[in-house]
Amino acid sequence: MADPRFDLHNRSQRRYFEEHEKRRMRPAATPYLRRHVEALARYASLAPGERVLEVGCGMGRYTFLLADQGLAVEGLDLSPVLLERLRSYAGGRYDIPLHAADVADAPPALERRFDAVVGLFTLHHLHDLTRCFEGMERLLRPGGRVAFLEPNPLNPLYYVQIAVTPGMTWSGDGGIIHMRARSVAAAMRSAGLHPRPVIRFGFFPPFAANARGGRGVEQRLERLRPLRPILPFQLFGAQHS
Repeated sequence: MADPRFDLHNRSQRRYFEEHEKRRMRPAATPYLRRHVEALARYASLAPGERVLEVGCGMGRYTFLLADQGLAVEGLDLSPVLLERLRSYAGGRYDIPLHAADVADAPPALERRFDAVVGLFTLHHLHDLTRCFEGMERLLRPGGRVAFLEPNPLNPLYYVQIAVTPGMTWSGDGGIIHMRARSVAAAMRSAGLHPRPVIRFGFFPPFAANARGGRGVEQRLERLRPLRPILPFQLFGAQHS
């Protein structure tokens, strides 16, 4: 039986994302977004042709870029409204199967279908990490992987962003504080998955990362040892038995 606390959380998240279309969630093919997808694909060893489920696909901000990697992508999101927007943005260019569901209670027809379950800036919106990783475990084929790109809660600029960005709220994005390596790894283990080491990267906000030469400068800054603990992006991953 569904936990009423999770139902309340999910309804709150749907309101947060559905009431007003958030410009920062719209699909785009910028260097900033492409680097996120490339880093996740490399971390999870995603290969062209593999069947991949993107959890929290939203309006397709990263979905189309994953498909452009040659992956057989499917999308899952709580919100049918966001999935309809994704279809609109796809404009017939992509044939991506979409599923409106909570990953903790995904349709049985999806079980053991995927080589990888991934997400980008999704985990911190989920209601219960252990329950959700248990749901992902059921979706993976033997030997499959999970991989998620998330904000680093040790980077103070995220809290500034929540405070000053129109449309962002603590109730909507405050789950960032739970994106700590030890907590996420514990939830993965409880779900029967085998965690991998966390990788952190990035430095610049989008306008600087998208500038000419921005990526090269950013990669040099990433190598500075004192900055490594607070680099803004972190990759979490695990392996299915």
